[in-house]
Amino acid sequence: MPRPAARVLTLLELLQSGGTRTVAELADRLGVDGRTVRRYVGQLIDLDVPVESVRGRYGGYRLGTGYRLPPLMLGDDEALAVLLGLIAGRRAGLTTAQRTANETASAKIRRVLPAHTARRLDTLLEALAFTEEPGEFDTPDAGVLLTVADAVRHRRPVAIRYTDRGGRRSERTLHAYGIVAHAGRWYVTGRDAGIGEDRTLRLDRIADARALPGTFEAPAGPDPARRVLAALATADYRHEVTLRIHGTVEQIRARLPAGIAALEEGGPQPEPAAGQDRAGERWRRVELRAERLDWLPPVLAALDRPFVIERPDELRGLVAALADRLASYARQAPPRGVGAAARRG
Repeated sequence: MPRPAARVLTLLELLQSGGTRTVAELADRLGVDGRTVRRYVGQLIDLDVPVESVRGRYGGYRLGTGYRLPPLMLGDDEALAVLLGLIAGRRAGLTTAQRTANETASAKIRRVLPAHTARRLDTLLEALAFTEEPGEFDTPDAGVLLTVADAVRHRRPVAIRYTDRGGRRSERTLHAYGIVAHAGRWYVTGRDAGIGEDRTLRLDRIADARALPGTFEAPAGPDPARRVLAALATADYRHEVTLRIHGTVEQIRARLPAGIAALEEGGPQPEPAAGQDRAGERWRRVELRAERLDWLPPVLAALDRPFVIERPDELRGLVAALADRLASYARQAPPRGVGAAARRG
């Protein structure tokens, strides 16, 4: 028969699953009477666990909000899910505050895992491989992130102190539309009330955030994720690139996603070559900005689609140079003996 302490922990686990639980339901699940359920609830309250009593026909008990996190009951699969989420978030750069918060949370959960669950987790981590190295990104302050999120939900202006990529500091009033996680970074998109224009800001560059009185109306139009992708694709960089590429949207986006390039149909249409009349394939204008151009020729080659470079002229030279290098490599014969060795292998 379970000891009373074990039943109290089971009661906490039942309440943490959400909703209001009747006394009769809890008594049945715990194998005790109603008076004992009330005594167990009293013990949780004595431990500062915020249990609320709900009156009425469908009343009972539910877990309320408290001033600290109560003991958290997790099953084996739940503990594994939380730990894997922490690991994936750390590798993707989607953590908040200091990295130590992620590491200490992982350590606390691992410390209390049953031995067989810990072995399952270690086995999984040994077998798991990642295609990319862990991201090394600056992370936002948790307090700033939560303050901005609250401002988004209640449509309240928020005062922030921001440092741009040039190191210039400013104080702004932001009407935040939404928070977006993209490529290992956190962004907030909204209207800068001081200049009356939409802006996309990195949350890790916000040093302080404070909610202000009043409300605002969010505009109709693209959702926050689309706004962030459009802003990143048109950000102010050294080179402005305009291309026309023949293909479907999916073919072009496979190498030039929305966070890199803006895509639209239109402009003068070059004469189509043979085999270019398949459904969905047409000439589309692609615009992007880049600090460097050397990464673009390999991307265009990987597209394997007809393209025209409208600007800059420098990109034409880089593409031609890559084509010459590839052609020279293709003409080279393998060193004597290499082919025979490969066949034997």
